[in-house]
Amino acid sequence: MDLSIVKPDRTIDVKGMCCPMPLLKTKKAVESIASGQILEVLGTDPGSKNDLPNWCARSGHEFLGNKEDAGVFWFYIKKG
Repeated sequence: MDLSIVKPDRTIDVKGMCCPMPLLKTKKAVESIASGQILEVLGTDPGSKNDLPNWCARSGHEFLGNKEDAGVFWFYIKKG
């Protein structure tokens, strides 16, 4: 998926937080958006590259992808 065209409905910033906080904050943020909406998560914890896609697969949400620049990760999740 071309992430440059993704327009998130909500963005959260979890930069500087370590596991498990990025995942916990993401779960809470996903609960606050409607089905079909997109959450953008900004983070710096490399573990999130595995944690977020795995959580999406288990919880019925669609992991749209991620990008990285200068140690910052952008993750995109579509609520199921």
